Amino acid sequence: MKIKFLLSFILFAFLIIGCGGKEEKKDGFRVDRAKSTEKATEAVPAVDEVPASERITLDDKGVGEIKEITLDPEIDTEMAAAGETIYNANCTACHKLDKRFIGPSPKGIMERRSPEWIMNMILDPKLMTEQDRCAKDLLIEFNGAAMANQNLTVEETRSILEYFRTL
Repeated sequence: MKIKFLLSFILFAFLIIGCGGKEEKKDGFRVDRAKSTEKATEAVPAVDEVPASERITLDDKGVGEIKEITLDPEIDTEMAAAGETIYNANCTACHKLDKRFIGPSPKGIMERRSPEWIMNMILDPKLMTEQDRCAKDLLIEFNGAAMANQNLTVEETRSILEYFRTL
C-alpha cells in the first residue's frame, strides 16, 4: 500500500512539474507564450469588395459569341421547361438551386449578371475564365473549380437562360 501511495505521489509530482510555467527555453532562445494584446495585421478586404458570386455586373456581357440578346417581357414556359430539363441533366452535379456547392447557385443570377454574360459563361466557360474579370474571380472564389464545358448549343443555352428567369 505504501508503494502505491509513493508511486502515485511521484507520478503526481512529475505531472505538476511538467505542466508548470508558460515559458520554454529552446537552444538558448526564450519562448514567451503569453497572449499578445496587439491585433494581428492581416489583409482585410475593403468594405466595398463583394465576393464575385454576389457582385452585380449587369453591364458586363462577357466574352464569346453572344453579343446582344433581347428578352421578351413574358417568360416562355415551354422554353423554360426545356431549360430546366437540360439544367437538371447537365448542371446539378455542381450547382444547387438553394445553396453554394461546387459552383454558385443560379438562383437570382438574372439580378446579378447580364443575359449575354450568362450565355457566354455556359457556352464557353474556359474562354470566360481566361478573359473575363468576374469569371476569373468566380474561379478563385470557388477554389479553382472550373466550370465544365457541356458543349451545349446556343438554343439549349437560351433555354437554360429562360429557366433561370423563373428562379
